[in-house]
Parts: sequence; structure tokens; C-alpha cells
Amino acid sequence: MDVYEAIRTRKSVRAYLDKDVPQEVLLRILEAARLAPSAKNLQEWRFVVVRDPRTREKLARAARNQAFVAQAPVVLACCAETDGHVMTCGQACYPIDVAIAIDHITLCAVAEGLGTCWIGAFFEDQVKEILGIPPHIRVVELLPLGYPQDPSPVPKRRLPLEKIVRWERWE
Repeated sequence: MDVYEAIRTRKSVRAYLDKDVPQEVLLRILEAARLAPSAKNLQEWRFVVVRDPRTREKLARAARNQAFVAQAPVVLACCAETDGHVMTCGQACYPIDVAIAIDHITLCAVAEGLGTCWIGAFFEDQVKEILGIPPHIRVVELLPLGYPQDPSPVPKRRLPLEKIVRWERWE
């Protein structure tokens, strides 16, 4: 599958089969994250791979009781080292860098026949406690990962290009 097909067919998956993700598949997906670009090549992303059902259940509760988080056979806690690296414009590097790495994961997951769903609604302090994450690490996203119950593509409702693109200036 080429990257354009992965982009066209990626969808948020909230129902997963009870089927393990092979370790070699998971490693290929994580390798894609490792290869993502980052500001100043800082590579601030860190990932906690969670397979344990009890821990996934706790994460689901910390994610505002989104049960499908526990249903996925793997949950990635997508984190960042936050050593204060700030771009010259004053913005922290890690939110963008981690998002790029996560997007690499989501697209490679599609290519492997897997589904994901970006989870930003969670209580970070609870996730950190559940996973033993130290204070200087930020949890940016939770990412359930597994085989979708319904692998059929969903038509994407997206605005047309002319509604979202301006050429040269806003006017």
C-alpha cells in the first residue's frame, strides 16, 4: 500500500477484534515513528507499549471511560521528553515532533491492516501514575492499536481543497 492509499483509507477505529498484534508488526510500526523528523533532530518522543489487559482497562478509565481503549490489544502512550527545548519563536518543539511520529505510526498501522484512534481526552496525571511515567515526561496522546472489527473504508467527509487552501495570501 502506498502512502496516498493509507491516507485515503485511514479512519478512527473504536472497535477492535480480539486478536494480538504480532511483535514484528509492532516493531515495524514503531520503527516508522523512530524515523520521523524532529526539530533540531531532538527526537523527543518516547513510547510506552501496553499489552496487559488490566493496565489497558485502567488507561480506558483515565481516558474518560472510553471503553474501546481497553478493547484494543495494544495501547501506546505517546510521550515526550520535555527538557525545555523551545524554538526561536518561543514554541516548544515536542508537541509537533510527537504528532509527526504518531502520524507515521497511524499510516503504517493502516498499511499493516491495523486501526488506531488518536486519544487526546485523558487525565495525564492518572496515565502517568498507571504507567510509572516520571514528572518531566509529558503524555501527549494515547493511541489504541489493533485489528478493526469493521475493516471497510468509511467515506471521508472533507471540505474541498478550494475551501481550505489560500495561495500566496489569505485574501
